[in-house]
Amino acid sequence: MTGVSTLLTGRGLVESPRWHGDRLYFSDWTAGEVVAVGLTGRSEVVARVASLPLCTAWLPDDDRLLIVSSADGRLLRREPDGSLVTHAELGAPGWNDIVADGGGNAYVNRAGFDPTAGEDVKPGSVHLVGRDGAVREVADDIAFPNGMAVTPDNATLIVADSYRRRLVAFDIDTDGGLSRRRVWADLGEGAPDGICVDAENAVWYADVPNRRCVRVAEGGTVLETVELDRGAFACVLGGPEGRTLFITAAQWQGMTESEMVAPGSGQVLAVQVEVPGAGRP
Repeated sequence: MTGVSTLLTGRGLVESPRWHGDRLYFSDWTAGEVVAVGLTGRSEVVARVASLPLCTAWLPDDDRLLIVSSADGRLLRREPDGSLVTHAELGAPGWNDIVADGGGNAYVNRAGFDPTAGEDVKPGSVHLVGRDGAVREVADDIAFPNGMAVTPDNATLIVADSYRRRLVAFDIDTDGGLSRRRVWADLGEGAPDGICVDAENAVWYADVPNRRCVRVAEGGTVLETVELDRGAFACVLGGPEGRTLFITAAQWQGMTESEMVAPGSGQVLAVQVEVPGAGRP
């Protein structure tokens, strides 16, 4: 593993990194933008959606990007020509992260309360958006559902439960439903946010309060740690060989603050690792 390099800086609350083609796509929640950046650091805004959260997922074998518009309870789809259309009606606001499996199903989670308003904690849920656009709940009782990943065999969905400090796994059934819930890893003091899976079936998770990204095996054994000088919100493996760990990070100020991160502190970071990415995102 090499040292941390900076690909992009001067951003706001940066989240949802996704490698696609030859570029990294990420969301700047503060600006309401989805941004694509190349390995040289050249970037462009590819979509504008006034939403917080603002998370994305690529449909498999496709150039269509799904965008969670949490504020109005819609799942949008960015077409190859750049236009945005409604992919599914999700319902009431409060939606957070999203991941698509290899068959075109999308999993979107939502908190059961509004943390920005200081509401009492209520467990959240995971919903399935089928290929036909139908939406149904497939998992509940996740204290604060955050990052999600699908294993390369499309058989398992892993969900970060930030408030219970664990990763939770489900079998993906043939109809897209979830079953055989279990704790994939207990993380001790770890607070998992965005996650990704690698080719050795380990998970990298980003950790805001502990300012780090951590690679863990099933069961919770820590394999590697990348220490940072600011909160890590999400991570993904990508690059030409899948061995670059991209991290979105910023100076965290608090969920109920008017600006949750220090203005301009958002960065996209890169670390070269040994084991390439696998699965989705």
